[in-house]
Amino acid sequence: MEIARNSTKQQEIIRSYTESSVKQQGLYRRTLVTVIFSQIFGGAGLAAGVTVGALLAQDMLGTDNFTGIPTALFTLGSAIAALLVGRYSQKRGRRIGLGMGFITGGIGAIGVIIAAVLHSIWLLLPSLLIYGAGTATNLQARYAGTDLASSKQRATAASMAMVFTTFGAVAGPNLVNVTGDFALSIGVPSLGGPFILAAAAYIIAGIILLIFLRPDPLLIANALANRSVEATSQPREQQESTTEKRGVILGAAVMIATQIVMVAIMTMTPVHMRHHGHGLSDVGLVIGFHIGSMYLPSLITGILVDKIGRKKMAIASGLTLLMAGIAAALAPANSMIMLIVALSLLGLGWNFGLISGTALIVDSTTGNNRAKIQGSVDVLIALAGASGGALSGMVVAHSSYAALSYTGSFLSLLLIPIMLWPNKKKTL
Repeated sequence: MEIARNSTKQQEIIRSYTESSVKQQGLYRRTLVTVIFSQIFGGAGLAAGVTVGALLAQDMLGTDNFTGIPTALFTLGSAIAALLVGRYSQKRGRRIGLGMGFITGGIGAIGVIIAAVLHSIWLLLPSLLIYGAGTATNLQARYAGTDLASSKQRATAASMAMVFTTFGAVAGPNLVNVTGDFALSIGVPSLGGPFILAAAAYIIAGIILLIFLRPDPLLIANALANRSVEATSQPREQQESTTEKRGVILGAAVMIATQIVMVAIMTMTPVHMRHHGHGLSDVGLVIGFHIGSMYLPSLITGILVDKIGRKKMAIASGLTLLMAGIAAALAPANSMIMLIVALSLLGLGWNFGLISGTALIVDSTTGNNRAKIQGSVDVLIALAGASGGALSGMVVAHSSYAALSYTGSFLSLLLIPIMLWPNKKKTL
């Protein structure tokens, strides 16, 4: 009986929003604020694995051949989480899916801390897999801001969620020494310190979403889509068939390509730096600039994507990644400035690709299938990142960091012909 009453109450709330454009705009703004606060903490959580994950594995394994495995594992974990969060969100809404995704990532970070204390590679590996749920959720949260956005607001809405990730994402790498010292003071190896921050940050992000993401924006968006179908007497199956597959393919292609290039070069940069005498503070500074470049330009990027077009910004992504790969390959190992420039360009190119690709996906889906497709696309992105992370260590071990960077440059060029693929219907 109680469940029935709650369901009826929820339906009444949803109906009140579908009948009021003023309430919809108010919910749109509140959703952005909630997502923004969760992303500040989520950014701090994802930075731990990026900054010291490979170094932790290097210490445990005693070899460079498999230092890309941590990135591969938490990226693989993010693929699994993206699928689950996307499908659950389609049925139940964003709030529970995103909230529990962040909390799961926090539990994985706790597992990494315990693995560091026990020096157990067998506990580290599954813990990194679970930790990856936070990475997936952090990316999926960008979609929550677009659920009630108009077609001219979508890229800007996605970018709003991402730009505030910068605060946590930049702070995380630059707190490596502080968290490392704190970890040592409580009997945890210094490389486990950033994961202490990650555990707390991810769990707080999840709690924020669970408490404040009400009413659920995706449920309102789905209700609006259903009203539109009923008003036009169009069968739901016919509406779902209008999903523009070409736009989904293009959006997925740009995000997959940028993810492979970014993850591969980013993963091996800390290892490359350590081999040439740089300390953890230097690594944290370079990765901090990199992550800042991944997220901080988002607000401007979103406006550009909405104003000048999705495809043009995707091509700009390929060209920026090309420059990043060349700069990384040519950068003297002892030059902090050149490494910062290279990794900043790498982050910026990824940013262009992710926001333009996200807008293409949202443009090409409907309310009744959007979350499911978004989750499926994010699975492919995560698997691409896992492949890039796993292979990067092997490439560097058997060749060089420069060879890896040049390979990334070549792959980034593929975005240009993909985006110039003729469209007989229209140009986005």
